Amino acid sequence: MTPSADTSADRLVIDAVGVAFAALPENARVAIAYSGGVDSTVLLDAAVRVGGAARCIAFHIHHGLSPNADDWLAHCDAFARERGAEFASLHVDVQREAGVSIEAAARDARYRALDALCAQHRVHVLWLAQHADDQAETVLLQLLRGAGLAGLAAMAPERLPSGAPVTRARPLLHLLRAQLERYAHARNLHWIDDESNADTRYARNALRHDVLPALAVHFPGFRDALARTATHAASAQRLLDEFARVDLQAVRSDEDGALARDALLALDDDRAANVLRYWMRTLGFPAASTARLTDALRQLREIGDAHSLRVDHAGHALRSYRGRIYWEAGDSADPADETALVERAERALCWQGESVWHLPQWRGTFMFSDVAADDSDAISADMLTRAPLVARSRKGGERMRCAANGPSRTLKNLFQERGVPSWKRDVPLLFAGDVLLFVPLIGVNRAALDEAGQQANVPSSRFVRIEWREDLTLA
Repeated sequence: MTPSADTSADRLVIDAVGVAFAALPENARVAIAYSGGVDSTVLLDAAVRVGGAARCIAFHIHHGLSPNADDWLAHCDAFARERGAEFASLHVDVQREAGVSIEAAARDARYRALDALCAQHRVHVLWLAQHADDQAETVLLQLLRGAGLAGLAAMAPERLPSGAPVTRARPLLHLLRAQLERYAHARNLHWIDDESNADTRYARNALRHDVLPALAVHFPGFRDALARTATHAASAQRLLDEFARVDLQAVRSDEDGALARDALLALDDDRAANVLRYWMRTLGFPAASTARLTDALRQLREIGDAHSLRVDHAGHALRSYRGRIYWEAGDSADPADETALVERAERALCWQGESVWHLPQWRGTFMFSDVAADDSDAISADMLTRAPLVARSRKGGERMRCAANGPSRTLKNLFQERGVPSWKRDVPLLFAGDVLLFVPLIGVNRAALDEAGQQANVPSSRFVRIEWREDLTLA
């Protein structure tokens, strides 16, 4: 390398990092995602030179996917400490699900771990070392996958993802890989070469080693052109998001987080799909494919509020009930309508004053709390100890009385009257012996209290209220 080339590379990197620091509050702390590769090594070295070691902390994520992972961790720790920067690391277990590549699974695990470290160490921003070649690869990959504008927008120079504790910034995004390598050689830096980067079975590596060199021969400016494509796509996506934000306000129902089915379907398919994409993003869901969104709209138009609506995505199920559309945790394949009730093994409890009775098979808990005798839902503690409490599945046809002098009604009618969707009716019925006592989402069976001869005016008795809480809402 000629001295002038080395000086040029040094200036480009230092200037880029200097601009990034200038955009931050004075003395703001910066975290650098530090894998140990040449890109993040350059970023960490330059950040310490420009901002000072006290403002920098290096975060390393140990994936355990390579037999050299422990050595990489030791190298990164030593490199950071040589420069006086604080160092922190996390081990992650990469869980690969069906249909998800190992690259995607590792990336998701890495970002979750980086977010955790950012929150723990109270940094102001997380810097990532992606550069112009990475951006070109990302745009090409998204093109080949048939991605929409959001995909073609690729990596933003700066972004605060939903749920992330701090902004993620890419100070080197406009620099070339070759410029970073010249900086590293001029500074005599040492870095890790991940053996997996040479494996062209991975799509990104295939592009990097086989496609981009050929493009560089015939289209020398392809990186700049692809970067402009990403910028144009990001601009167009922002306009679509503004459009979706207006439409979303118009189609929201009165319930938080739900949409009005008729209002959504009054839009044409393109606008409705745009709203769905934006809505899902506001809920923190990963992007859904066009095919999945098209299928969701087709089912909403053809099936309507029928219980057979079945769209699963990211561990949630799209539901439609009484003109409302919303996502619910779980799989829509779980049967829950009146003809397909799930029967689970009975569970019994000889109640001795417990405040909590957890029922994992129903994913929830019965809570028993003390109340005054005149509370509308008060049940005498004596009644709960006379016979074992039994949790049973619904079988269909059960009846109860909600008011002291009211008629006996079927649970099906009571659920419908209260607007409880069919898939939420798979709850445990609580019996005192053979007498139905309490039904989640409905309340106490007044007929059981009358049958037991409960005397709510006995001052010496203890009274409790029973509640049912799903696991996700249990404190």
